[in-house]
Amino acid sequence: MIKILCVGKIKERFFTEGILEYQKRIDAYTKFSILEVKEVNTSDINKNIKDEGNNLLSKITDDEFVVTLEILGKMIDSVELAHLIEEKMTYGFSKITFVIGGSNGLSDDVIKRSNYHLSFSKFTFPHQLMRLVLIEQIYRALTIINNKEYHK
Repeated sequence: MIKILCVGKIKERFFTEGILEYQKRIDAYTKFSILEVKEVNTSDINKNIKDEGNNLLSKITDDEFVVTLEILGKMIDSVELAHLIEEKMTYGFSKITFVIGGSNGLSDDVIKRSNYHLSFSKFTFPHQLMRLVLIEQIYRALTIINNKEYHK
């Protein structure tokens, strides 16, 4: 099972349509879900990060392999992501959870819980767009694992 755990909701219809399309494609390969936690938006940014972190951690169980998306994480290519997913699902983890933090980032507690720190780029992306990019890469990884023609 693969899960995307993220802060906030998708607001733009075109993002939602893309995400739903890839979600449908992923369902052919594995159980998949997207879980959203509420974005905390007070004047205290540190409190927001901490509260969002607690909300994220409440949705993660001990048996999940957690991949956090972080600017300072490790940059890998699509084939390496496929190998990571395949290795973890084959050897010891039936659940892989990708975590996308809120606009202020991830709490230290979420980063400490992470098993793998992943970066897509040094660029900063809107969280809605990052969700679409991530789900496409998960689909791409699953097609690589299953030797399907999608990845070139």
